Amino acid sequence: MTLVFFILVFGLIVLFHEFGHYLLGRMNGIHVVEFAIGMGPKIVGFRKNDTDYVIRLLPIGGACMFEGEDGLERTEGNEVPVGDRPGEGAFNEAKVWGRFATVLAGPLFNFVLAFFLGLFLVGMGGSDRPVINGLMEGYPAQEAGIQPGDVIRRMNGERIYLAREILLNTYVNGGAPMTIEYEREGEIYTTVITPRYYPEEDRYLIGFQGYGEYVECRNLEVFRYGYYEIRYNLKATLKSLVMLLQGKAGMDDLSGPVGIAQMIGDVAKESAPHGPKVLFLNISNIALLLSVNLGVINLLPLPALDGGRLIFLLLEAVRGKPIPPDKEGMVHFAGFVALMAFMVFVLYHDIMRLMV
Repeated sequence: MTLVFFILVFGLIVLFHEFGHYLLGRMNGIHVVEFAIGMGPKIVGFRKNDTDYVIRLLPIGGACMFEGEDGLERTEGNEVPVGDRPGEGAFNEAKVWGRFATVLAGPLFNFVLAFFLGLFLVGMGGSDRPVINGLMEGYPAQEAGIQPGDVIRRMNGERIYLAREILLNTYVNGGAPMTIEYEREGEIYTTVITPRYYPEEDRYLIGFQGYGEYVECRNLEVFRYGYYEIRYNLKATLKSLVMLLQGKAGMDDLSGPVGIAQMIGDVAKESAPHGPKVLFLNISNIALLLSVNLGVINLLPLPALDGGRLIFLLLEAVRGKPIPPDKEGMVHFAGFVALMAFMVFVLYHDIMRLMV
């Protein structure tokens, strides 16, 4: 069942990502040679309108391959191809902003999927307001005058809409002083709290002992809280990346396909006794987080990723001519090799973690 849920979740996320490339490519007159879900050997497929639609063995990626996407062979400063010109509908024959939109559409469609998943989650399971339920005796929040029933509005200037954001902001903040704005009976109060180290959990706490008030989302509330869901997951992804770059998070906080499959399996196992609704909601919540993650990671300005390709297209728009394809190809190839090496390293770490 872990494998089944992993294939379903990853397949859905990759399908939306590649469909974004496919749809915008077709809209800009670019011929799609192959639309593939998965990597490795072909399992099944069919051909329609000169495009191959394929499902491949490994459910950890996908591809939307365009005509002539590897570039035309040009001489420096000469817009006439030296080799054979690709057929009609070649990727590099489309206008630069059409190609830019085609590349950008993949990550954007991941955010679209995440928003739909957010609507489903809040429509079926409601949401959580950032209301304080209790306080730890002798901890900074109680000493600062915060009381049960108070609604947290801002933490360090960031607007708080969901109870889960309290944990996220507290964890990222560490032991630094934190400015908290809260509401009580319509009045707004502001206080500065310095978190206290809690050795039992090896982290800093401000002293909230339970928070969150259930909100049943109906009518237009579904769209508002659906937006809050994708906003929260986007914040969590960006803050996690910053912590990785700052060295505040390590390999134990990073997972590849094996680690993600394990996480999906654990969630499915814990959710199953509570019925199919809880199971489906929790799996959808993971899919939302992973879809946002894939969208963000692909937008990073790194070679071989969509973000790296967007940088080259922006340079082409500014220069008025493309970067020589051989040079761009070398950059993306080097990035691809580095990315594959990193994936192998993460995969090895995931397997070692399973064996401990």
